Amino acid sequence: MTDAYTITCCSTADMPASYMEEHAIPYACFHFRLNGKEYADDLGASIPFEEFYRQIDEGAMPTTAQINPEEYEALFLPILKEGRDICHLTLSSGISGSINSARIAAANLMEEYPERKIIVIDSLCASVGYGLLVDTALTLQKEGMDLDTLANWLTENRTKLHHWFTTSDLTHLRRGGRVSASAAFFGNMLGICPIMQVSRTGTLIPQDKCRGSKKALRELKDRMVRYAQDGPAYKGKCFIGHSARPQEAQYLAGLIEEAFPQLAGKILITSIGTVIGSHTGPGTVVAAFWGGEREA
Repeated sequence: MTDAYTITCCSTADMPASYMEEHAIPYACFHFRLNGKEYADDLGASIPFEEFYRQIDEGAMPTTAQINPEEYEALFLPILKEGRDICHLTLSSGISGSINSARIAAANLMEEYPERKIIVIDSLCASVGYGLLVDTALTLQKEGMDLDTLANWLTENRTKLHHWFTTSDLTHLRRGGRVSASAAFFGNMLGICPIMQVSRTGTLIPQDKCRGSKKALRELKDRMVRYAQDGPAYKGKCFIGHSARPQEAQYLAGLIEEAFPQLAGKILITSIGTVIGSHTGPGTVVAAFWGGEREA
């Protein structure tokens, strides 16, 4: 029976709290520390996203912590007790080692519940791309796909999910070592916006750069035209995430809706969460969609 398993994920799928509640998706929370205080990455409940990014704009430098095995066990155990199996999708292993904690928890619990199954899948995705993978898994489950078939499908198709990013603030890319201090200084001064994507191995890599945020957003739309399944005839979903840039996200959504008149439903626009946002900082916009195999 397809309803004999539950799909779970982590907070770093960056889906709205309303979406997670509507679809009854159990999730585990990453953690972050901001201005000396510990928080759960709980989809904006402990600290609103606007306040989080305001504090970063004022100079705060948050640090993050991944989920430990005990927290994953706390996520999985109630589901197992209900007599259900689990398909858990993790944040990309190219970004976080949280998958190791999930695997440890799964192994421990399957010793205790040998009749149950927990399949842990490396999404090789992040933020709303990760969210779109979870959304697709839910759709396939509702269509009748069993657990093993779903796990195989996700593993075979996860690198066909594209994420294209840009940012108007290079400060946090410099902090993460992705650009040099001088490149960040002059890039910010000149309005240089990098174009980045998530690679086949689930890492964030630069691909190009534009001068000015609107040009960069148009470039994201052009990348979607180039890489989306069936090009402008794409009939799948598109999710857009942003860190304190709602107007830019709306602008990009308008460009994409005009270029892709057959999209499946309205584009979902949501905030990049506090853990992913701790590394991107404010100013980031990302578009996620289905296409061919990632080239990089």
